[in-house]
Amino acid sequence: MKLLNHTISYLAAVLFVVITCWAALLYYNLLDEIYDSLDDGLGNYKLLILDRLEEDTTLLSRHSFGEFNYAIKPISGPEVFTHTDVYTDTLMYMKNEKEFEPVRMLITVFQHQGTYYQLRVINTMVETDDLIADLLVSIIWLYLGLLASVLVVNNFLLKKAWTPFYRLVDQLKKFRLEKQETVKYEKTDVEEFKVLNHAVDKLIQNSTATYLSQKQFIENASHELQTPLAISLNKLELLVEENNLNDEQLKLLSSAIQNMERMARLNKSLLLLSKIENKQFVVEEEVSINAIAKEVLEDFEEQAAYKELRIELQENGTCLAQMNPDLANVLHTNLIKNAIVHNHQQGFVNITINPDEIIVENSGSNKALDPQKMFSRFQHESKSASSTGLGLPIVKAIANLYNLQVNYTFQEHHKLILSFAYSYRQKK
Repeated sequence: MKLLNHTISYLAAVLFVVITCWAALLYYNLLDEIYDSLDDGLGNYKLLILDRLEEDTTLLSRHSFGEFNYAIKPISGPEVFTHTDVYTDTLMYMKNEKEFEPVRMLITVFQHQGTYYQLRVINTMVETDDLIADLLVSIIWLYLGLLASVLVVNNFLLKKAWTPFYRLVDQLKKFRLEKQETVKYEKTDVEEFKVLNHAVDKLIQNSTATYLSQKQFIENASHELQTPLAISLNKLELLVEENNLNDEQLKLLSSAIQNMERMARLNKSLLLLSKIENKQFVVEEEVSINAIAKEVLEDFEEQAAYKELRIELQENGTCLAQMNPDLANVLHTNLIKNAIVHNHQQGFVNITINPDEIIVENSGSNKALDPQKMFSRFQHESKSASSTGLGLPIVKAIANLYNLQVNYTFQEHHKLILSFAYSYRQKK
């Protein structure tokens, strides 16, 4: 729900409470005004009747209302001493409506030629249930009209005032640190938008500076580490080639060379992971997963032959993906290498390519891996000296970059499924 319309839910509740209270107050005020008007009319009618009695005494014989709005009857006893006017509500049968209708009645006592009489004067009044029904309908229409007016104001008039905000959000959605784009801010007189623009600009500047500093540090650190590692490896290899070393010394040097080679691979893998997470691979194109898988299998032919692995490639269609070609190669290299390295002698690797996914199944340990840890860095169970523990984390990092799904299942064999379908749905 948009912010403009989100406030309507609160406004609607407030309007409902306010209008309800206002309607109740209006109802009682209207009744009070109606009663005042009716009572004034009844009082005036009483005076007119008393004045007419002075000229026409036949009025004293009208003991029932009939076609008149008043009735007079002689009284005696305690009622004689009730001289105050009493206004009351009562019901009277109406022939035209054929039912009892509410009327307002004035009861008073007067004296004429030594005899006391009771005068009752009536006047029809508004039915309260009809008044409530009409008032309720009017209030509902008022409530709906106010809500409709608020919606119109929000979505057509206030929307223009929010234009700087929406344009800023659209730019932030497309903003990428690695591209070092600039954000254009709309000129506005609204103080809150000025504060927001200033805060976003400051945040982008700080983030860009941090990103560039981190990127430069990683590149420099990697370069500075690779050079001494390469020099040290060369010197150790030269030392091994000399013939004046005994077997124990050769064993120690061989172990040192293996550790330094592993360190060099770790350095390259960590640098690659950092570049992936920093989204430094900007170039994208349509790549063929089928072609990349075949190329990777050719690269690992000797290693697979050494472990006597049975490798099968099944193509059920052409799988295409929109991504950086270098990362696509790295992704499938690590995926297939993981299946070969973490395998036992005379095992198998089955690769199935479908139009929207690639499935890599391999033999290996007879127990399932922990899906929560297998994509974490340095979480590996292999005892191989060549394993860095960064193969699957690199696969996961590239998958996250392109909104791909990586799922792991174990049913006697290990199976990794890389799905491209989710990425296509996201782009659409």
